[in-house]
Amino acid sequence: MTARSELTASLLSTLRDVPGLRAATPSTTAAASAVPWDLDVMAVDISEHVVEIRVVALEVPIPPLTEVAGAALRAVLTGTPWENASLRLVVTDVDAAALVP
Repeated sequence: MTARSELTASLLSTLRDVPGLRAATPSTTAAASAVPWDLDVMAVDISEHVVEIRVVALEVPIPPLTEVAGAALRAVLTGTPWENASLRLVVTDVDAAALVP
């Protein structure tokens, strides 16, 4: 396993523990279960200077969610070659259930 794939797995594991957000994946249909790998990896891009994770908000308001996630994900970067990289969380969608009063 490469350092990037290990980091991706650690970031996704941490994100799964943050309530109110999930990785933004291209498909959540039953067809996705036929793919032999974790589709969530498609939500993470790691370059030398930027670690970007695309997420879907399952709750509102969004800023407190991204603050909690940012702190938890930043801790994952500590001690890695990306500890000084910019961490970017991109909210690509809001789950409709989050908007129902």
